[in-house]
Amino acid sequence: MDNDFDFTDQFDIPDEVMDEIQQNIEDIITNFPIPEANKLDVIKKINFMYSRTRHLSLTDALTGLYNRRHFDHTVEREFLRSKRYGRNLSIAILDIDFFKKINDTYGHLCGDYVLKEVAYLILDNFRKTDIVFRYGGEEFVILLTETALEQTVIPLERLRKTIEEQLFSYNNQQIKVTVSVGAAQNTTESVNDFLNNADKALYKAKNSGRNKVILFDEN
Repeated sequence: MDNDFDFTDQFDIPDEVMDEIQQNIEDIITNFPIPEANKLDVIKKINFMYSRTRHLSLTDALTGLYNRRHFDHTVEREFLRSKRYGRNLSIAILDIDFFKKINDTYGHLCGDYVLKEVAYLILDNFRKTDIVFRYGGEEFVILLTETALEQTVIPLERLRKTIEEQLFSYNNQQIKVTVSVGAAQNTTESVNDFLNNADKALYKAKNSGRNKVILFDEN
């Protein structure tokens, strides 16, 4: 059996449907002819397993950050909310520079170590109201709520510099790590354009020397 199998990737069940299924199970147990004390115990165990399963379905196993599945749901929700209430929303896409070289030189376990350390540094450098995701591979995404594009410069530059100056040590090897970042604001009419603008800024950062933060310029 493949231990990497993840049923959430095979069956993308909406959260509200999962909640309804859980409630239905509770109702069945409540009406089942067993002692009340046993019912409560079973319901507690089901609620724990449900909460655990739901948490695992939304998080990246390696870094503990929210995963791509949760990002797809969250960015749509936050984008629509920002448009509805006229609030600022910015997004940053961060990519570890030359990550393949790290894997090739020091091994994939070292690559995993770097990913976990970078994830920790991202969380440590942003507000609790900002939402951080592992987008895939060596890419991370940060949703900066209530934040105009120009306001992202200070935290993103602080993060870039922190990673550049961080001492990454693995098996007595000192490893240099830098990141490139592209950021954009919700000035578009669609989520796809919102993401594409950040991706364009990231592409520009990587193709103009890396280890820098680029803000999307509509001009």
